[in-house]
Amino acid sequence: MGHGRTTLRTSAAGVVSAALIAGTVVGLAPAAQAASSVRFVDITGDGGTVLKANVVTPAGADGSHNYPLIVLPTSWGLPQVEYLAQAQKLADSGYVVLTYNVRGFWQSGGEIEVAGPPDIADASKVIDWALANTPTDPRHIGMAGVSYGAGISLLAAAHDKRIKAVAALSGWADLIDSIYSGRTQHVQAGALLDGAGVITGRESPELREIFDNFYASNLTKEQEMIDWGRKRSAATYVDQLNKNGAAVLMANAWGDTIFPANSYADFYEKLTVPKRLEMRPGDHATAELTGLFGLPNDVWTDTGRWFDHYLKGADNGIDSEQPVQLKSRSAGGYEGYPDWKSVGATRTKLALAGSTTIHANVDSGADGGIVFLSSILDQVAQLPPVASIPLLPRRWAAVWQSDRYGTAQQVRGTATLHTTLTPTKESGTLIAYLYDVGPLGFGKLVTNAPYTWHGRTPGEPFDVNLDLFSTAYDVPAGHRLALVVDTVDPLYIEHNPSGAQLTFSSPSDDPSYVSVPVREQ
Repeated sequence: MGHGRTTLRTSAAGVVSAALIAGTVVGLAPAAQAASSVRFVDITGDGGTVLKANVVTPAGADGSHNYPLIVLPTSWGLPQVEYLAQAQKLADSGYVVLTYNVRGFWQSGGEIEVAGPPDIADASKVIDWALANTPTDPRHIGMAGVSYGAGISLLAAAHDKRIKAVAALSGWADLIDSIYSGRTQHVQAGALLDGAGVITGRESPELREIFDNFYASNLTKEQEMIDWGRKRSAATYVDQLNKNGAAVLMANAWGDTIFPANSYADFYEKLTVPKRLEMRPGDHATAELTGLFGLPNDVWTDTGRWFDHYLKGADNGIDSEQPVQLKSRSAGGYEGYPDWKSVGATRTKLALAGSTTIHANVDSGADGGIVFLSSILDQVAQLPPVASIPLLPRRWAAVWQSDRYGTAQQVRGTATLHTTLTPTKESGTLIAYLYDVGPLGFGKLVTNAPYTWHGRTPGEPFDVNLDLFSTAYDVPAGHRLALVVDTVDPLYIEHNPSGAQLTFSSPSDDPSYVSVPVREQ
């Protein structure tokens, strides 16, 4: 791992951690002024590890009445004060709220286990402590969290039957599919997590080895990494989660560069419990961020409604609304769907005709952007990454365009690429981009995804079937859709040997295409 990559990992993670912690400190203001009581406590977790925690109880709570409990594990790299603004609001509405710093971070003991078995055992120990030391009703227990806290909450609900409701915000369901999708390392995402872990916590030797193998593209350790990730993925335990019956709310952002939306959407379809899926513009945890400041926030509002219904029995209508709620990156309000499959039920195809050869190892100028920054710009100003489609060098990028659309195309869901690829080397990486192209040829990025292969026979064609990252984007009338494929993107580690070439073809018996899900109007 080179010096340049280490610098990226540390500096980028430091900026992100500092920004989020700053938000947390601002969020303390409402909590400090409120009537509800806040206690900072130590809780003995799994194996005797001390977890730093705080408890917020409703004003006037004296032990004569039991309140529903909400447990909030902290996000990756953030201290236990992260949720105090929201904890105060929940306590004011009649909950006991316990926030704890997950093991390995800040002042909690132990090492970072990445939602491994000790973290899941810790969640149950925290619930045990709350039942013994707070006026908590054991029949009404919920868990929630952002990012790392979301992943731990889902996993804990699969292992502890006492948890009756979960709100998993900007989390993951399949860890490997999130940062290693298409068999490609999402290097900027991994670097941010690694850097934040180094700065704010204590990585275990196992985690350090996982990161090092991840960066080094160590194929001899690939299956070991996959097995490690599966143990830490709620998707592995979906049957247990369904059996335990906790009501599950999941929320994510379309542009999440740490945990892409696809993983949540696939997992949502496998759940048989009461469930709700919300998707909004933004990047990782940015949709929830203003709520950590104590400001009005749709995600946290719906989290409160979810717990009110499933822990308090409030008839607030959240169970009768369409369970899949989407907000387009382009404009407009929320759209409701009965399930995820209905989101992309109607599809249009962009044919990828002819045969095209590109050279590898050079960035064509078509990129997925910069982790966090690009999707935040898209969220607040509708400014996604752009590229001049006519000026993309065809030596390094393959380009196909649709005709101009006579009406607006509301892209909703997961676009899929199918093509026949013939490489000149046994390993390689491609990145597929779908662009909204205006009259002047400037393309705004709609979605993208990487794809890597190893052990292929040079000169022998094979099929590529790739799901691009799920999204909701409105293509204006008079615009085109364009598919661009190249081989280098700073978001990902690429595996193209020097001098490699890729040929894309569309045999008559197996035509190549991009299938784009669109909303019927």
